[in-house]
Amino acid sequence: MHFTKFFIFFITFHFFGTTDFEKAEKLYQQEKWDEAKVLFQQCLIENPKDFKSIEYLGDIAGHQKKWDEAIKYYKSLKIQFPKKASYFYKYGGALGMKAKSVNKFKALGMISEIEESFLMAVKLDPKHIECRWALVMFYIQIPRIIGGSEAKAQKYSNELMAISKVDGYLSKGYIDEYYERFSDAEKDYTKAHEIGNSKITFQKLYNLYLNKIKDSVKAKRLKEQFEK
Repeated sequence: MHFTKFFIFFITFHFFGTTDFEKAEKLYQQEKWDEAKVLFQQCLIENPKDFKSIEYLGDIAGHQKKWDEAIKYYKSLKIQFPKKASYFYKYGGALGMKAKSVNKFKALGMISEIEESFLMAVKLDPKHIECRWALVMFYIQIPRIIGGSEAKAQKYSNELMAISKVDGYLSKGYIDEYYERFSDAEKDYTKAHEIGNSKITFQKLYNLYLNKIKDSVKAKRLKEQFEK
């Protein structure tokens, strides 16, 4: 009898005890962005300083390519937590994506803030892989006249190498591929794949063979080996 009462109490508590935040997290994991957003916003009404809900709302805005929203949420987080590298990284990333969606003149005005955000993330976290990747891509993609530099990209690629050999070789392959040094890129991606043997390392090398080197034989052989 006592056990039955306890069991009913447990089920009732479990059912009604699920918070809006927990429900929102599950919806987020299911990529139900709009439904999750409503619940995370409700969490903020109840607690305006709920930083996890703010971060999720920024992430949802990013998934939905609503860059102004994402920037707003991440900016509030980096102000609230000035020593948290990931918030500076996400803020810089959202700014970077917005810069790609606006005209060139407006984008130029955003370059320095994007760079500063990534550099701050690097400074705050000596092992932050994503922000170093962001800087490699940033310095390669922006024109030299406004700060683009292979030397700067290589600097952060070397830092990646010290943290993660796979990311180090992948980043060097990315740089070599960008500058059409395809034989060097092949060596880099091959080393990354030998170490990582992942879907990502396979895809990088496979795409290089298929689309840049135009060697379908090597591409086919690599695919057969990976599928085994």
